[in-house]
Amino acid sequence: MTVGQHVVGGREGASPDLRPDVHGIRPIGSVRPVEWVYDRAPMTVYWEMTLACALTCRHCRAQAWNRPAPGQLTTEQGVALLDDIASFGDPLPHLIMTGGDPMRRPDLLELMEEARTRRIGVSLSPAVTPELTRERLAEVQRAGTRAISLSLDGSTPQSHDGLRRVPGTFDLTMRALDDAAALGLPVQVNTLVTSSTAPDLPALHRLLVERAVARWTLFFLIRTGRGTMLQEVAPEQSEQILRWLDGVRDESPFQVSTTEALHFRRITSQSMEARGMTRAQIGASRLARSYGVRDGNGIIFISHVGDVTPSGFLPVTIGNVTRDSLVRLYREDPLMRALRSPDSFGGDCGVCEYNRWCGGSRSRAYAATGDPLAADPLCVYRPGRSRSEAA
Repeated sequence: MTVGQHVVGGREGASPDLRPDVHGIRPIGSVRPVEWVYDRAPMTVYWEMTLACALTCRHCRAQAWNRPAPGQLTTEQGVALLDDIASFGDPLPHLIMTGGDPMRRPDLLELMEEARTRRIGVSLSPAVTPELTRERLAEVQRAGTRAISLSLDGSTPQSHDGLRRVPGTFDLTMRALDDAAALGLPVQVNTLVTSSTAPDLPALHRLLVERAVARWTLFFLIRTGRGTMLQEVAPEQSEQILRWLDGVRDESPFQVSTTEALHFRRITSQSMEARGMTRAQIGASRLARSYGVRDGNGIIFISHVGDVTPSGFLPVTIGNVTRDSLVRLYREDPLMRALRSPDSFGGDCGVCEYNRWCGGSRSRAYAATGDPLAADPLCVYRPGRSRSEAA
């Protein structure tokens, strides 16, 4: 699972404190009033601690194992990674411990304690299994986790368990939500959006409104890993879903966000513009605090063996933390620098007036074309005109 991008079993998960803050950035340009490039440090570092997981979810980008995979970073290498993250300097990135199932690492609590001594904030993306008990949640809470993310992909056991491929996972997720609420542990709920799950989203929203949820994040499928077995929504359907989401976010008791549908930022901005807000006012709003964050610009991912990629869904390896400096890779690698220059993106993403706030899904561009700088094929927006006008 992204605290940013995750879905159980290879996700990018819960956002730091469930409140993304603009840090580690510099303003750029003078034409657009509120724009940032995260060139000093990422907002969020995702560490896939292990591939070990009891679930075999149909959409997961990772290939889960029943046991740790060969080459998994050792405890000592994990501590060295934490030292590397700390060397970014203040303000420090937030660390998302994900997998696989990070709860299956016997040194999880030790590594969380090591992160805390380095003042690195940590959130956790556990898989929902019978081992995810209230006692285990209390342990990771004491060790310093600020939030967890849980995946819920349907409003009924039939719809959710069908994706998770383990009967009873829906009920276990409901129990985990109740346990986290009892502990006062913030929860981000991640929901997969595909052509088959999209019709259930309103019912799922109604279910979550009755729960103690801090944020609901809709993850728009990237067809990688086992996700190639599923079907993405069409671009026009994506636009409809995002406009519906914009309509319900103000009436929701939790924050609402998306993963790999960055054009939600364009839609929310257009909605605020329609209410008479200027770009400066939009950029200063709470919604804009995560604007601009995308693969390579505010996000970096470390695999279970230490390979470094711009995100978990953009599998272009730029180095390995066992031999390279994470700080140097993030700041200096040519691909990472290119991902922080949206005016150089291909097609409409390169010329869109919202590209520094949005920038499109670099992962989807790569999955569709092999070029991470290409236009995002899920977005219907044509700068200055609609898709129907552009046809």
